[in-house]
Amino acid sequence: MSTLVMGILNVTPDSFADGGRHFTITDALKRAEEMITEGVDIIDVGGESTKPGAERVTEAEELERVIPVITELAKKDVAISIDTTRASVAKEAIKLGAHYVNDVSGGLADPKMYSVIAEHPQVQYIIMHWRAHSKNMQELAQYKDVVKEVKEELEARIDSAIEAGVNPEQIIIDPGLGFSKMPEHNWELLKNLDRIALLGYPILVGASRKRFLGELTGATNPDDREAASIAVTAMVAKLNVWGVRTHSVKPHRDAIATVERFSKSRV
Repeated sequence: MSTLVMGILNVTPDSFADGGRHFTITDALKRAEEMITEGVDIIDVGGESTKPGAERVTEAEELERVIPVITELAKKDVAISIDTTRASVAKEAIKLGAHYVNDVSGGLADPKMYSVIAEHPQVQYIIMHWRAHSKNMQELAQYKDVVKEVKEELEARIDSAIEAGVNPEQIIIDPGLGFSKMPEHNWELLKNLDRIALLGYPILVGASRKRFLGELTGATNPDDREAASIAVTAMVAKLNVWGVRTHSVKPHRDAIATVERFSKSRV
């Protein structure tokens, strides 16, 4: 199976790479149409920034941002993901037709999340490695062995979800690049995705335009980190990860297709 492209659609004023660009429903739906035209597999709709230092928004505000967009996307031929840590938001999105719940907290932020997922066995649940909300998450970027600890902490989240009734077949995992991670932690996780894969679940990688790529390339503007992001996509596609979460679509689809064609060419 080809690595899937999950397109990011942030309906927020303050997300790190595209905050404010798709904040109105008109702009959000225009961007969604562009992604669909470029062949996106899943559109991930988020109404709350999770960049380092970001303040939380209220539940009402998050719902007000995402529900109109999901309502319209449900009329189109595209898989929808809701990017939220709130069970209530996930539940409303599922009612409207969301196929995925992308929970960056892996269930830690809202103890009701697992029961919502368990009640909707048709939904895939993305469990990301997470230690704290954005405001202070980087204070917890301390590890003796980042791969071992991330793997163990993801396993604990998976076990808790299954104990709450989530079907293992619903679960996708994400190592959480940039979340309570310093640049060296992100690179170590990318180099050791095979160890994370030993957990036995599909893997989503979200490296797109993140700060650690800027620190490598000297690009302070997130838009200027696109080439590095595409390189990461090509690298992880070679490892047959389940999906990549990206700000652009076509360049990443092209990178994946190139890696797959190159692999077929080898004797």
